[in-house]
Amino acid sequence: MGQQEKVATSLAGAVSEEISASLAPVDAELERRYPGDPGTRQPVHTVYVPADVLAADTVRSWGDQALDALDRHAPDAASLAAVLGLDDALAAPVYDRVRAKLEREPIEDLRVDFEDGYGTRPDAEEDAAAARAARLVAEAYRDGTAAPWTGIRMKCMEAPVRDRGIRTLDIFLTGLLDAGGLPDGLVLTLPKVTYPEQVTAMVRLLESFERTRGLPPGRIGFEIQIETSQAILATDGTATVARMIQAAEGRATGLHYGTFDYSACLGVSAAYQASDHPAADHAKAIMQVAAAGTGVRLSDGSTNVLPVGPTPKVHDAWRLHHRLTRRALARAYYQGWDMHPGHLPTRYAAVFAFYREGFEQAAARLTRYAHRTGGDVMDEPATAKALSGYLLRGLDCGALDIAEVARATGLTRADLEAFALPRRADLTASAP
Repeated sequence: MGQQEKVATSLAGAVSEEISASLAPVDAELERRYPGDPGTRQPVHTVYVPADVLAADTVRSWGDQALDALDRHAPDAASLAAVLGLDDALAAPVYDRVRAKLEREPIEDLRVDFEDGYGTRPDAEEDAAAARAARLVAEAYRDGTAAPWTGIRMKCMEAPVRDRGIRTLDIFLTGLLDAGGLPDGLVLTLPKVTYPEQVTAMVRLLESFERTRGLPPGRIGFEIQIETSQAILATDGTATVARMIQAAEGRATGLHYGTFDYSACLGVSAAYQASDHPAADHAKAIMQVAAAGTGVRLSDGSTNVLPVGPTPKVHDAWRLHHRLTRRALARAYYQGWDMHPGHLPTRYAAVFAFYREGFEQAAARLTRYAHRTGGDVMDEPATAKALSGYLLRGLDCGALDIAEVARATGLTRADLEAFALPRRADLTASAP
């Protein structure tokens, strides 16, 4: 044992107490505005289906069409790997998991579209479509065929379509309640949001519905779709999207980037409208910073290049979709849109390869951190949080199995969650 150090201080205890008292409002504001990620599973994509196309077998039909596309254009692991440029070691594991996913859970998040994909219809027709959507969604949840997340994209809060959007939402939610209740996986999307006041209006609308139907306050959340330049930057130079998150009063669950409406708003020519355009990167970077720590999650946009036609054309579309999906994942946009059943094979191939190719390194780094062993990288609590979050996302989507993660790390899922969702006090205590 070394010499016992003498510990001396100069400040009275009252100083610390006074500082803590002065910062108490800041502490409370920090907890309210930045609660952190909810720690629940996030879908890897959202599939939009026009309301008039929705059928009882939509989820299964998309899976069958995707499997058929694989059979016709990439019937084995080697052929898909050759198209997408996958490493040989990843080919079989990724291909097998893609097929299994398409058989078991082809769609993770289904949105019944009453907006651009549906268009303007006579009121009676949209009324009937909204009621039908509620019935089909309720039936799918009852018989176990629903996607884990399902909901509608209503028309926006702009004056020409506002009343129609409110009525459609009312019919849909009322139908679900009358059929047995709101499903846990219910998701609503508010499109073309330009001003925070439109978000506030959505909050008041949902509050009114909850009161009317005796639901707990805050039961219904919604996503905000970013499709206009004004949603990113206000006339006074502030980031509008940050104000929108606060205007949602805790109900916002996601920010979805709308590739084509946003691009058109900025005057980008149709041939160059894509999720990797510099204008898209700028918008999503602001969305990302605004949402960080708030518990609101991001979703990238889509590609409108469909994998249809002869095999060479399908392969070109697959390569594009795979590249854009991988690019988004590397930038921490873990969700995106898919517009066609043929997009599902490359969505899952990109997602599964992303998590499998980095699995061994992430597992090794987290293991060294957890067991305080040496290595060539000095990781901190924030990095351990990111490493465990990476493994959890891989587990949630099916890219990884809990058994292989346990073998590689010696950690349980509960251990991973403890690293991924540390209490703020723990982070503060462990900070250097």
